[in-house]
Amino acid sequence: MFFRIGDYRMARYLGPKVKLSRRVGVPIADIPKHTAKRQLTPPGPHGFRGRRLKDYGVRLVEKQKLRYHYNILEKQFRRYIARASRLRGNTGEVLLQLLEQRLDNVLRRAGFVRTIWAARQMVVHGHVLVNGKKVDRPSFAVSTGDIITLQPKVHDLARTNMETLAGHIVSDWLTMNPSELTCTVVAQPTPDQIPFDVNTNLIVEFYR
Repeated sequence: MFFRIGDYRMARYLGPKVKLSRRVGVPIADIPKHTAKRQLTPPGPHGFRGRRLKDYGVRLVEKQKLRYHYNILEKQFRRYIARASRLRGNTGEVLLQLLEQRLDNVLRRAGFVRTIWAARQMVVHGHVLVNGKKVDRPSFAVSTGDIITLQPKVHDLARTNMETLAGHIVSDWLTMNPSELTCTVVAQPTPDQIPFDVNTNLIVEFYR
C-alpha cells in the first residue's frame, strides 16, 4: 500500500498506526506504543529525515498531525476547514472545537476506549447511543446536554479500557459516571482543554 504524507487522494490508512506518529514526529495517540521516545524517531536509517522542511512542508506536517490525531480523511478535513472559516471566531480555534466534538473523539476523551481508531470501530458497529438513540457515524457532532451511553454488550470492554487507562483525565467539558458508563457533554470545548499541541494558524495558512 502506498502512503504519502501529502497524498490528498489516499483512502483511509490501514497500516501500523505508530508509523503516523513517526511521520509527524509527535505521538498522535496517548498510549505507550506511540509515546515511547524510540517510536518518535523519523522513518528511515537512523531516523534520517533528510533536508530541513521549508514553509510549505512545516505547514503540511502540522496539518497532518491534526488529521491523524482525529483520524479523518483529507476531504473531510477540508470540509471542517471550510465550515470553521464561515463561523464566528478564530478559524483555528473553531476548527479544533468542531473536531473535538466528534462522537468518536468524545469516547476517547471520556476514556471508554484507548485510541481514536477503537472509538471509530465502536461507533460504526452501533455500540454507542446519544440521548438513547443509536448513532453509527463517528463524525456525529455532540452538543451541550447530550448524554452518551454504551450498549450493554460492550460494557465489559469499556470497563477494561478504563482500568488500563488508570490516571486518564476526562476533559473538563465532559462529565463521567463510571458506574453507569455514561458521559454527559456539559459545555463546548475550548482550545486550552484539548490535550494535543498543534499550531492551528499554520494549518489555516496551508489552505489559503
